[in-house]
Amino acid sequence: MPDLLPALIAFAAAFAAGVINSVAGGGTLVTFPVLVWLGVPSIVANATNAVSMTPGSLSSAWGYRREIGSSQRLLMLVAPSLAGGIVGALLLKLTPPGVFDRLVPFLILFATVLFMAQQQVQRLLKTQAAMDHSSSRWLVGAIIFQFFVSLYGGYFGAGMGILMLAALSIIGLTDIHQMNGWKNVFGTCINGIAAVYFVLSGMVSWPYAIVMTVGSIVGGASGAGLARRMGRDMVRRIVIVIGLGMALSLFFKR
Repeated sequence: MPDLLPALIAFAAAFAAGVINSVAGGGTLVTFPVLVWLGVPSIVANATNAVSMTPGSLSSAWGYRREIGSSQRLLMLVAPSLAGGIVGALLLKLTPPGVFDRLVPFLILFATVLFMAQQQVQRLLKTQAAMDHSSSRWLVGAIIFQFFVSLYGGYFGAGMGILMLAALSIIGLTDIHQMNGWKNVFGTCINGIAAVYFVLSGMVSWPYAIVMTVGSIVGGASGAGLARRMGRDMVRRIVIVIGLGMALSLFFKR
């Protein structure tokens, strides 16, 4: 196990991520940089983060089980989610550590900017909903887009939920609760398949993974009330500040 202080910091970060994910999403922007700052190699930190966050995605999907329903379109997007997730994990394995270290600040900055633009994306989704999504062209486009989103998710992950909402808009979903449910199903597929590969490849720091898994579950279960009292806007501002701060600090750390 890590020393007490690093373990407590990792637990607190995962707890916060659970709270954040329960109301706004973007918890990975907290947990991944914290692991890097605790001295975990960036690729190992990314793999560990994927493993520890997977149970949270699964529990969130279960929470939306009524809204998810059953649909052929849902099943058709599971395959590209699994395929993209494993390809992204393979690419992470093949990336030299030094290259990934240089990419990390840019990836965090990209994910944070994407998170900042989430409300604009949501407005775009409403515009897209007015279009005709019944043709097979839209479905093929959604499948291709979902594959590349999943590839990004398997490789890094932060911000992929916002991209998945865009994919779901392509096939005509307009109910945000159903969209969040589907997003969590696909997130479980992406993180799950990537996590299996990371585990089999020996890329996971298990002491931190165990601590953070517990923290994310506890945070998601008991912290939802706190997050609701804080409000979505406050939680979003906290995530943005943390993401930008971590990105800038890692730029200077290089």
